Amino acid sequence: MAIKSTQSKVPASVTNIAIGRYLDTGTAAAFKITCGFKPRYVKVQNLAASAVTFEWFEGMTAAYALKIAAAGDKTIVTTNGITVAADGFTLGLDTSINITNEQLSWMAIG
Repeated sequence: MAIKSTQSKVPASVTNIAIGRYLDTGTAAAFKITCGFKPRYVKVQNLAASAVTFEWFEGMTAAYALKIAAAGDKTIVTTNGITVAADGFTLGLDTSINITNEQLSWMAIG
C-alpha cells in the first residue's frame, strides 16, 4: 500500500503563530480564542494535575482532537474537542482538559 502525502502550503509560508494561556474561574464551558487567523494546527495543554493535551491538525473534523493523557495514552475525541474558525478556535467542554480553576496553555499555527 502506497502512502500519499499532501501539503496545502510549504513550511516557509506559515506566517502566523500565537500562544497564550486561559484560566476559567467560573463554571467550566466551551470557550473561543481569537488569534486573528485561521489555524492549521492547534495544541491545548492542561497545566494542572490532569496534564491532558489536545491537538488538532488541518484536515481534522470540527470538534475532534487527538487527546494525549498524562500517561501517554492517545485517543481521538469526536465531540467537545477543537473547532477552528476564520479568526481562531473553540475548545469544547471536554471535562478531561477544560476544568474550572485549571490553567490551559495553547498554541495556534496558521
